[in-house]
Amino acid sequence: MTKKEKILRVVQAKTGDDGKGIARVDPALMRILKLDQGDTVMIEGTRNTAVTVYQGYPEDENRGTIRIDGTTRKNAGAGLDEKVGIRKIVPKPATKATFAPTQPLKLLGGEEYLVQTLEGRPMVKGDLVEVNVMGRRFDLVVQSYQPSGEAVVIQNFTEVKLSEKPAKEAAAKGPKVAYEDIGGLSDEVNRVREMIELPLRHPELFEKLGVDAPKGVLLHGPPGTGKTLLAKAVASETSANFTSIGGPEIMSKFHGESEERLRDIFKEAAENAPSIIFID
Repeated sequence: MTKKEKILRVVQAKTGDDGKGIARVDPALMRILKLDQGDTVMIEGTRNTAVTVYQGYPEDENRGTIRIDGTTRKNAGAGLDEKVGIRKIVPKPATKATFAPTQPLKLLGGEEYLVQTLEGRPMVKGDLVEVNVMGRRFDLVVQSYQPSGEAVVIQNFTEVKLSEKPAKEAAAKGPKVAYEDIGGLSDEVNRVREMIELPLRHPELFEKLGVDAPKGVLLHGPPGTGKTLLAKAVASETSANFTSIGGPEIMSKFHGESEERLRDIFKEAAENAPSIIFID
């Protein structure tokens, strides 16, 4: 790590900051790194991603934290409470940029809309970029850009192309739901993260301690309280395959058929590990 680079702990973005490609950094570290509001930094996790940096909240002072949303965490290859490096960069203005949707998408005037929506956004090849179209969220993959470099920033003169074919990178595992999408369940999120996310991300910890990691968790509550959304968020944050099955789907009047269906589901999950099976 150089003098101009710092290691920070990843914490959850606050409501209103998600989907904007920004990070909020400990104000004390902003001063140490001589970062100004609106500067661009490279976040270095298991992969790199570029974001616009802003000063964190008063409660972030001297905590060594960086607040980023679920999409940015995925782009940086980092989870909550994990450590990432940051350093200031000056991205080149993009003259051309090509994006591919993660699902089939036809958007009239799409290129012009993307320029308007993404102007001023720094990005790295392979990043997921979140855009809202008619109130719906769509994720795009940054496929290429000019000039070449570790990062570029979209400008109003950037020539943007939207590919008609979904990106191969769309095979990213799990549903695209982040912890920021869940409201009012902070205690439940923390408990589920401890029981599910920790074993998925760091199984070696349980091996060293000689204890078995939890194999299942019972979520209970009235319909509509967020049980399914919470399970999807954990799968998305850990890049795990997510399989949702309802009781009637596996029930059968024939002897042994229900058991066989369950065995097939668990076999497929094991072949595509890490996996989360949600039984509703």
